[in-house]
Amino acid sequence: MSIVETLHLDLGNRGYDILVGSDLLSRTGELAHPLLAQERMVVITDENVAPIYLDRVCASIEKAGIRCDRIILPAGEQTKSFKYLEDLLDQLLELKVERRTTLAALGGGVIGDLVGLAAAIILRGIDFIQIPTTLLSQVDSSVGGKTAIDTVHGKNLVGAFHQPRLVIADVDTLDSLPANEMRAGYAEVVKYGLINDAEFFSWLESNGAALCEGDKEARRRAVLKSCAAKSAIVSRDEREDGV
Repeated sequence: MSIVETLHLDLGNRGYDILVGSDLLSRTGELAHPLLAQERMVVITDENVAPIYLDRVCASIEKAGIRCDRIILPAGEQTKSFKYLEDLLDQLLELKVERRTTLAALGGGVIGDLVGLAAAIILRGIDFIQIPTTLLSQVDSSVGGKTAIDTVHGKNLVGAFHQPRLVIADVDTLDSLPANEMRAGYAEVVKYGLINDAEFFSWLESNGAALCEGDKEARRRAVLKSCAAKSAIVSRDEREDGV
C-alpha cells in the first residue's frame, strides 16, 4: 500500500483532508467511504481523462461497496460554461441523484470548477470530492472551494464557494501530462515560493527541472508544500475578503 501524506484544511466543521501520494486512484473508494452520507457516488470527468483513469477509479469505488455512476464531458475550457453546466445538471437529475449522493470531480481545473459549482447548486447543495489529475489543479484549484464557470464577460465570473469533503492528489497522474501542462502547473508552484517561502523557492531552483521531468519525490514535496500554503490562506480568508 502506498504512503499517503495528509494535510488538513481547517474550516471548523467544514474542514477537510488533502491526501497526497502515489497510487491513490486505486484507493478512491476506501479513502472516500468514511465520508459518504450514502453509498453512492457519481464520477464526472472529461474525454481526455476518462480513457486513462475512469475505469480504475470506478473499480475502486465499486470494490468498496459503493454504487458508481459515470458522466463524461468534452475536454477543454469551453466546457466551463452555462451550456455544459446545464447539461451536467440534467444528466445528474436523470440519474436521480439525492441530497446524500456524493459527486467526484476527476480531472483538471475545468472539471473541478464545473463539478464543484454543480454540487453547490443541485438540490440546493450536495457533497463532492476533488480528484485532481493535473499539477495546476493539484496545487491550486482543487483546494479552497472556489468553483466557477466562464461567461462572455470573462473567466470565473459566475460561481460559488463550495468546499469539497476530500481532495485526493495522486502524483502518478502527472506522468500522463504533456510538457506544457506541467509547466503551467509548475508556474503556480513557483508562485507559492515567491509569495511567502524563500526556502521553498530556493529548493525549486535546485529541483524544479527534476520535478518537471518526472521525479516522484520532488513532485510529492511540491504538491504538499503548495497545498499547505494554499490551505493556510484559505483557512484565514476563505472568501477572499482580506489576505
